[in-house]
Amino acid sequence: MNLNLPPVGLGTMGIEDPEPIATALGVGYRHLDTARIYGNEAVVGEGLAASDVDRTDVTVATKLWIDALAGDDVESTARESADLLGIDRIDLLYVHRPRGAYDPETTLPALDRLVDAGVVGAVGVSNFEVDDLERAREVLDAPIAAHQTELHPLYHRPELLEHAREHGYPIVAYSPLAGGRVGEVDPVCEVAENHGTTPEAVAIAWATAKEPVVTIPKASTERHLRANLAAAEIELDPEEIAAIDAVDREEELYPE
Repeated sequence: MNLNLPPVGLGTMGIEDPEPIATALGVGYRHLDTARIYGNEAVVGEGLAASDVDRTDVTVATKLWIDALAGDDVESTARESADLLGIDRIDLLYVHRPRGAYDPETTLPALDRLVDAGVVGAVGVSNFEVDDLERAREVLDAPIAAHQTELHPLYHRPELLEHAREHGYPIVAYSPLAGGRVGEVDPVCEVAENHGTTPEAVAIAWATAKEPVVTIPKASTERHLRANLAAAEIELDPEEIAAIDAVDREEELYPE
């Protein structure tokens, strides 16, 4: 399945009310990202059901946590997630981390079977290293549809971008606002001042300028939802991108 992921989707970790989901769809979001470990798949499903947006226009993604990656658990857990989301098919199902019960020889064939059965549209991976990505490419019948990884001005992995470019799949950048810390990064603030916008908008614009990156910032209010969506329209010049690239701090918010 060739996913058409927009530059800005909605990260839903911590959202416990369906209203922001429905609002996001109403203002133009078409990619919803959740995970089993977030405990809110049913909330995301309620927001999706409350929206007037055609279901076929929305990419719904979720992730299997490390305790559900044994070959025998993958199918039952994925079907439970689909039921909680209230959908017939999960458009994009990720391995959340290659840890715990993850075994490429059993986990990945189970995901292929879900694609064959029509329960899942596409298989993604999350928080993988290059070696993990290479092994997944060898074992999976379905191509890797996306790699979700932490990416923001304080933390990014050029080698993961290069692998995505080489093999033709998108990077889905989570925590693109660095947990709210982008406002403390001088080059980001300087670029924001140049454009008359916020550091948060610049962080999203910087990330989406890096082909093939799309972002999934979390937001709950209509104002922030609209602002994040509009941020992808900001065009940074190469010097501005280079200045942010040169930030030498590495602060991973979600290490192993």
